[in-house]
Amino acid sequence: MKKYILAVLVDNKPGVLTHVSGLISRRAFNIESISAGYTEDEDVTRINIEVSVEDDRELEQVVNQLGKLIDVIKIVNLGLVDSIVRELVLLKVRATKGSLADIRNIVDIFRGNIVDVSPENVVIELTGSQSKINAICEMLEDFEIIEIARTGAIALSRGPIPIKNM
Repeated sequence: MKKYILAVLVDNKPGVLTHVSGLISRRAFNIESISAGYTEDEDVTRINIEVSVEDDRELEQVVNQLGKLIDVIKIVNLGLVDSIVRELVLLKVRATKGSLADIRNIVDIFRGNIVDVSPENVVIELTGSQSKINAICEMLEDFEIIEIARTGAIALSRGPIPIKNM
Protein backbone atom coordinates (compact mmCIF):
# COMPACT_ATOMS: atom_id res chain seq x y z
CA MET A 1 0.00 0.00 0.00
CA LYS A 2 1.21 3.49 -0.83
CA LYS A 3 0.18 6.61 1.07
CA TYR A 4 -0.71 9.84 -0.68
CA ILE A 5 -1.69 13.22 0.68
CA LEU A 6 -4.43 15.03 -1.18
CA ALA A 7 -5.25 18.69 -0.62
CA VAL A 8 -8.93 19.19 -1.42
CA LEU A 9 -10.48 22.65 -1.58
CA VAL A 10 -14.23 22.59 -1.03
CA ASP A 11 -17.08 25.02 -0.52
CA ASN A 12 -17.37 25.96 3.15
CA LYS A 13 -20.77 24.35 3.74
CA PRO A 14 -22.17 21.99 6.37
CA GLY A 15 -21.87 18.31 5.46
CA VAL A 16 -19.13 18.60 2.83
CA LEU A 17 -16.54 16.78 4.97
CA THR A 18 -19.02 13.94 5.48
CA HIS A 19 -19.62 13.67 1.73
CA VAL A 20 -15.89 13.61 0.97
CA SER A 21 -14.99 11.03 3.62
CA GLY A 22 -18.07 8.94 2.83
CA LEU A 23 -17.24 8.80 -0.86
CA ILE A 24 -13.71 7.55 -0.13
CA SER A 25 -14.77 4.97 2.44
CA ARG A 26 -17.65 3.68 0.27
CA ARG A 27 -15.10 2.90 -2.44
CA ALA A 28 -13.17 0.81 0.15
CA PHE A 29 -10.14 3.10 0.19
CA ASN A 30 -8.51 3.55 3.56
CA ILE A 31 -8.29 7.05 5.00
CA GLU A 32 -5.12 7.16 7.10
CA SER A 33 -5.86 10.68 8.33
CA ILE A 34 -8.19 13.54 7.49
CA SER A 35 -8.23 17.12 8.70
CA ALA A 36 -10.26 20.11 7.67
CA GLY A 37 -10.02 23.80 8.38
CA TYR A 38 -10.54 27.30 7.15
CA THR A 39 -8.37 28.83 4.45
CA GLU A 40 -7.40 32.37 3.52
CA ASP A 41 -10.81 32.53 1.77
CA GLU A 42 -13.72 32.30 4.23
CA ASP A 43 -15.90 30.58 1.62
CA VAL A 44 -13.40 27.73 1.15
CA THR A 45 -12.43 24.84 3.44
CA ARG A 46 -9.24 22.85 2.92
CA ILE A 47 -9.38 19.13 3.58
CA ASN A 48 -6.08 17.27 3.86
CA ILE A 49 -6.59 13.55 3.27
CA GLU A 50 -3.95 10.89 3.57
CA VAL A 51 -5.15 7.79 1.72
CA SER A 52 -3.69 4.32 1.31
CA VAL A 53 -4.13 2.76 -2.10
CA GLU A 54 -2.57 -0.17 -3.95
CA ASP A 55 -1.36 1.79 -6.97
CA ASP A 56 -1.60 4.98 -9.01
CA ARG A 57 -4.70 3.70 -10.81
CA GLU A 58 -6.58 3.48 -7.51
CA LEU A 59 -5.38 6.95 -6.56
CA GLU A 60 -6.63 8.29 -9.88
CA GLN A 61 -10.00 6.66 -9.17
CA VAL A 62 -10.19 8.40 -5.77
CA VAL A 63 -9.32 11.77 -7.32
CA ASN A 64 -11.82 11.31 -10.16
CA GLN A 65 -14.62 10.36 -7.77
CA LEU A 66 -13.86 13.34 -5.51
CA GLY A 67 -13.83 15.63 -8.53
CA LYS A 68 -17.43 14.66 -9.27
CA LEU A 69 -18.70 16.04 -5.96
CA ILE A 70 -20.48 19.33 -6.53
CA ASP A 71 -18.79 21.15 -3.62
CA VAL A 72 -15.22 20.20 -4.59
CA ILE A 73 -13.31 23.14 -6.06
CA LYS A 74 -9.80 21.71 -6.51
CA ILE A 75 -7.82 18.54 -5.74
CA VAL A 76 -4.02 18.40 -5.68
CA ASN A 77 -1.89 15.34 -5.01
CA LEU A 78 0.82 16.88 -2.85
CA GLY A 79 3.02 13.84 -3.48
CA LEU A 80 3.55 15.12 -7.02
CA VAL A 81 4.92 18.50 -5.94
CA ASP A 82 7.61 19.53 -3.48
CA SER A 83 5.71 19.75 -0.20
CA ILE A 84 6.08 20.29 3.52
CA VAL A 85 4.24 17.61 5.53
CA ARG A 86 3.70 17.89 9.28
CA GLU A 87 1.64 16.39 12.04
CA LEU A 88 0.85 17.64 15.54
CA VAL A 89 0.74 15.35 18.56
CA LEU A 90 -0.19 15.88 22.19
CA LEU A 91 1.17 13.21 24.53
CA LYS A 92 0.17 12.72 28.15
CA VAL A 93 2.99 10.88 29.90
CA ARG A 94 3.23 9.59 33.48
CA ALA A 95 5.87 11.65 35.29
CA THR A 96 7.32 11.71 38.78
CA LYS A 97 9.80 14.11 40.34
CA GLY A 98 12.48 11.55 39.57
CA SER A 99 11.55 11.08 35.90
CA LEU A 100 10.68 14.66 34.95
CA ALA A 101 14.26 15.65 34.08
CA ASP A 102 14.67 12.62 31.79
CA ILE A 103 11.36 13.35 30.06
CA ARG A 104 12.33 17.01 29.64
CA ASN A 105 15.64 15.97 28.02
CA ILE A 106 13.82 13.74 25.51
CA VAL A 107 11.33 16.50 24.71
CA ASP A 108 14.20 18.97 24.17
CA ILE A 109 16.00 16.57 21.82
CA PHE A 110 12.86 16.36 19.67
CA ARG A 111 12.26 20.13 19.91
CA GLY A 112 8.91 19.62 21.59
CA ASN A 113 7.29 21.58 24.40
CA ILE A 114 5.92 20.58 27.76
CA VAL A 115 2.61 22.44 27.84
CA ASP A 116 1.16 21.15 31.11
CA VAL A 117 2.62 19.67 34.29
CA SER A 118 0.82 18.01 37.18
CA PRO A 119 2.16 15.96 40.10
CA GLU A 120 1.48 12.74 38.16
CA ASN A 121 1.94 13.54 34.47
CA VAL A 122 3.09 15.98 31.80
CA VAL A 123 1.52 16.92 28.48
CA ILE A 124 3.93 17.27 25.57
CA GLU A 125 3.28 19.08 22.29
CA LEU A 126 5.33 18.18 19.22
CA THR A 127 5.11 19.04 15.54
CA GLY A 128 7.00 17.15 12.86
CA SER A 129 7.04 14.31 10.39
CA GLN A 130 5.24 11.09 11.18
CA SER A 131 8.58 9.35 11.71
CA LYS A 132 9.66 12.00 14.24
CA ILE A 133 6.41 11.61 16.16
CA ASN A 134 6.69 7.83 16.08
CA ALA A 135 10.26 8.11 17.37
CA ILE A 136 9.37 10.26 20.40
CA CYS A 137 6.50 7.89 21.20
CA GLU A 138 8.98 5.00 21.26
CA MET A 139 11.35 6.96 23.50
CA LEU A 140 8.57 7.82 25.96
CA GLU A 141 7.10 4.30 26.19
CA ASP A 142 9.33 3.54 29.20
CA PHE A 143 7.62 6.36 31.12
CA GLU A 144 4.08 5.12 30.28
CA ILE A 145 2.15 7.08 27.72
CA ILE A 146 -1.31 7.67 29.21
CA GLU A 147 -2.95 9.28 26.19
CA ILE A 148 -2.12 10.34 22.62
CA ALA A 149 -3.94 12.78 20.33
CA ARG A 150 -2.56 13.11 16.78
CA THR A 151 -3.85 15.44 14.08
CA GLY A 152 -2.81 13.35 11.12
CA ALA A 153 -0.85 14.71 8.20
CA ILE A 154 -1.31 18.23 6.89
CA ALA A 155 0.72 19.62 4.02
CA LEU A 156 1.49 22.69 1.93
CA SER A 157 3.30 22.85 -1.36
CA ARG A 158 6.61 24.70 -1.36
CA GLY A 159 6.99 27.91 -3.32
CA PRO A 160 4.79 30.88 -4.06
CA ILE A 161 1.95 29.15 -5.94
CA PRO A 162 -1.07 28.17 -3.80
CA ILE A 163 -2.91 24.95 -4.67
CA LYS A 164 -5.94 26.91 -5.88
CA ASN A 165 -3.72 28.08 -8.78
CA MET A 166 -2.12 24.70 -9.57
